[in-house]
Amino acid sequence: MAVATDKDTYRTVDAVWRIESPRLIASLTRIVRDVALAEDLAQDALVAALEQWPESGIPDNPGAWLMATAKHRAIDHFRRNTRLDRKHEELGRDLAVKEMTVPDLDSALDDDIGDDLLRLVFMSCHPLLSTEAQVALTLRLLGSLTTEEIARAFLVPETTIAQRIVRAKRVLAEKRVPFEVPRGAELGARLSSVLGVIYLIFNEGYSATAGDDWMRPALCEDALRLGRILAGLAPHEAEVHGLVALMEIQASRSRARTGPSGEPILLFDQNRAHWDQLLIRRGLAALTRVGELRAARGPYVLQAEIAACHARARTPEETDWPRIVTLYATLAQVTPSPVVELNRAVAVAMAFGPASGLELVDALTAERSLENYHLLPSVRGDLLQKLGRVDEARVEFERAASLTRNVRERKLLIDRAQACVAGSGPSQTL
Repeated sequence: MAVATDKDTYRTVDAVWRIESPRLIASLTRIVRDVALAEDLAQDALVAALEQWPESGIPDNPGAWLMATAKHRAIDHFRRNTRLDRKHEELGRDLAVKEMTVPDLDSALDDDIGDDLLRLVFMSCHPLLSTEAQVALTLRLLGSLTTEEIARAFLVPETTIAQRIVRAKRVLAEKRVPFEVPRGAELGARLSSVLGVIYLIFNEGYSATAGDDWMRPALCEDALRLGRILAGLAPHEAEVHGLVALMEIQASRSRARTGPSGEPILLFDQNRAHWDQLLIRRGLAALTRVGELRAARGPYVLQAEIAACHARARTPEETDWPRIVTLYATLAQVTPSPVVELNRAVAVAMAFGPASGLELVDALTAERSLENYHLLPSVRGDLLQKLGRVDEARVEFERAASLTRNVRERKLLIDRAQACVAGSGPSQTL
């Protein structure tokens, strides 16, 4: 064992926990059939590590140490359980107890860890739970975030997140949600929900809906890690690879999206030399895997292909806007949405001129679902500005600024409104 300082040890414990806890909780959930109990047992193992490692040193295989400790906590739990006989029947031979002795659970905990993780993903995103609860539980169990970290990321009170997580676990237990990957038609529906939760987490990190920061990179990293895990667990699902490709390519722009003071930098003003080429290559490789699967292109694959058009362009002028228009038109057929139509309008404006784009945007102004969507007046202001209708553009930017809850974005839009007086300003595309 390697001996380290207390500070080094605590840092190691935190790193190991973030890596190993999803596997640990997933394996324990398979055994005890209760995600709340599984997390409690895993937390007990974490506490034991914090107590013992500073004195004993860091184990050569810390993940295995946590797993073994959690196993013993599980044994102790069932020994103490006054309903032991009923538990025996539920758990079967893997946890059969004879004369108060419990067999070694190592093999039970080590079997099918990949499958266990996949089951935990689907359980965390079960449709019985609200989207907010799915996000909180996913970040807690699979992202290894603390309640405080989740609350800070989404700018809500810690007690709110804690209540969501507790209620979610209670619902899963009361409804006896099976620890399994759904099959048939249910798989497609549930997979869509899982992907939606992961992308929601990513988007909140990429363009924060509220608060003082334009981006929250840690959330992007968590979503990417979850997406990569899911891609490894479901290698034949094209939309999983599509989502990973989309997130990789979008994340590649992160360093170029903010200035020295954290101010937003829009797409056409970004220094593309700062785009992360490794992430771009990873994203394009994920798209290649989609092509090898020869599956129908779903919404994440189509969005990834749009992102790839930007990634392949060395300069804004080289962007293949006609192809992006075609991809958005296909996306609108696959998943009709006013937001998709708004994005298509931006692409049309870039490909065929602002007047063509404005015509499409004007048709969306009566859409009730976009009534308080700040990007609608923001896009309209951009197109009006390009057409020289600066007074109208200023009004639109001011309205957009009043609708956004993000401080950085509000300042950007106010600056754009003021720039209309001078007849200049950045391009809209983010």
